[in-house]
Amino acid sequence: MARLLLIEDDAETAEEVLGDLRGRGHVVEWAATGPDGARAAGHGSWQAIILDRMLPGRDGLSVLQDLRGAGDRTPALVLSALSDVDERIRGLRAGGDDYLAKPFALGELAARIEALLRRPSDNRETVLRLGSLEIDLIAGHGRRGIRDLGLLPRELKLLEYLMRRPGQVVTRTMLFEEVWNYRFTPKSNLIDVHVGRLRRKMEADGEAPMIESVRGTGFVLAPDA
Repeated sequence: MARLLLIEDDAETAEEVLGDLRGRGHVVEWAATGPDGARAAGHGSWQAIILDRMLPGRDGLSVLQDLRGAGDRTPALVLSALSDVDERIRGLRAGGDDYLAKPFALGELAARIEALLRRPSDNRETVLRLGSLEIDLIAGHGRRGIRDLGLLPRELKLLEYLMRRPGQVVTRTMLFEEVWNYRFTPKSNLIDVHVGRLRRKMEADGEAPMIESVRGTGFVLAPDA
């Protein structure tokens, strides 16, 4: 359970988001304008903030910039109907930790919030372990038990992303943006092809599956022991 602040002027969107996130056990408060959102953000103890790009009374990005200028590092997800690359860049440069274009699926919003909440505080760790799985980012190799997986660079980066988020649903869009550095979602099966290759390498000796598909959403990496 997390304390979340939603700053969104569209009542219908806000009601859907509130209902979904509260149904997942989160405590969520809602502000409908830029000024109200700024006051709530500055006076609450939030674990994540979800804010619309365009708000009445004050632009969402200016609210975010003021928070960052005051030293507030609460993870923030920017929502916007403006989905082109330049607008995404503006949102991230203003201090957003993630950017989600409208319209969006509630499941993806929830997954992105989980990613922000579970983001490691220190990403400098270069050897990651999960059950029998281990990757060494400096040496550029991965092992399952004593068996070398023979990972290609992109497979290593994909596995690193999953290992930093064990037990968490990772969407295809998140992988496109964070592993492939795409700021749009290509209409292709690129992600599924790479995940399939990674699975085959990880299960080559008949080991138990560790990557689970979540239908219509993405994937979860779980420990095998």
